[in-house]
Amino acid sequence: MSGANFILLINLSVAGLLAASFMAVAFHDVGRAPARWFASGYVLGMVYSAIEFSIPAFTDARLPVVTAFAVFLGATIAFNVGLARKYGVAPPWPPMLFFLVAATIVVYFVQDLPRQSLVRMMAYQLPYAVMQFVGLAIVWSSRQRRGRLDRILMAVLAASAVQFASKPFIAHAFGGWGANPQAYLQSSYALVSQSLGTVFALAMALLTLAILVRDVLAEVTSRSETDTLSRLLNRGAFTRQAEQAVLGAMRQGVPVALVIADLDHFKSINDNFGHASGDRVIETFAGSLREAAAGHHVAGRIGGEEFAIILPGTNLAAARLFAEGTRSAFGALRIDGLPAHISCTASFGVAELHPGETTADLMRRADEALYLAKNAGRDCVRVSAGPAGEWSSSAIVINSRSA
Repeated sequence: MSGANFILLINLSVAGLLAASFMAVAFHDVGRAPARWFASGYVLGMVYSAIEFSIPAFTDARLPVVTAFAVFLGATIAFNVGLARKYGVAPPWPPMLFFLVAATIVVYFVQDLPRQSLVRMMAYQLPYAVMQFVGLAIVWSSRQRRGRLDRILMAVLAASAVQFASKPFIAHAFGGWGANPQAYLQSSYALVSQSLGTVFALAMALLTLAILVRDVLAEVTSRSETDTLSRLLNRGAFTRQAEQAVLGAMRQGVPVALVIADLDHFKSINDNFGHASGDRVIETFAGSLREAAAGHHVAGRIGGEEFAIILPGTNLAAARLFAEGTRSAFGALRIDGLPAHISCTASFGVAELHPGETTADLMRRADEALYLAKNAGRDCVRVSAGPAGEWSSSAIVINSRSA
């Protein structure tokens, strides 16, 4: 068995292992269409290797050569569709399928050219390079945030495209790609070409697997940190992210404020109208909080009916306005399942971080301000003026009413 034959068998085995790996990821979450497309691509890679291995058995190799070309080009298209699904880009189906048909027809007819013709070799290799550049363009055009692994994948796709485009010249340097298709696997170029294919197939597969696993882990982490009912951070996740936000604001030298809110008379909602209505109140308030929050704010449900939001870059006056706006907006909402005359309200405590304080100190002062708001009749905002325990005399009490 020649070295190229041996590498081809390795490619066949590797493609099978990679297809199985991607299917394992797909089975972990049936919604993971990217993994299924990647698996399909490597299944086609197995078919390609099997056809290549069988070519010496054919007297007229035109059909298996063209079939192998179309199958491998189809594998690159399946891979690109997986990338598109992963990066939230619409797969360019019409141009890719048209390109597949057109390139296959061209390869069929260039078989009549001399075996070592540069045009013939270019017609066979350049379509693969084009598909790799299409994959690169898909990742590049994504609006998703790209991390280090994504950037490395882009670099590997570009390098793979270059190696496909350079293969005709590599073949020339190694004395051609065999006197006929049957002799291809005995040529020195076949060993180099199959080895390059193995390297890039493994690199792209391992990178895409790592990216998919990264996303799975991120999703699992997000689920573990997210309160199911409110879809805000749970208490543990809020505490961790609030600490990071406070440290970031301190490093940048910008103010940071905390708003803590508590739903008024929430127990009476559950007692009088049922827990389903209480859940809708929580969902509605959480929705109001999400609408009011900016992208850099950190919001969480830290208790049964208690919520908190960290506002980096926000001073005490602006944080009070934020709390007052949220209080007013929530009080005007009608809750599904509750009588029309029932309005739900919330009380708010606000504090701004002072020099020398910790996040725990900030939360304690905001909680104390919330306690004062509750004692002031609820449906109002109270602010903590500073660590000394002084409270703002301008704390607002508007439309205090019982739910």
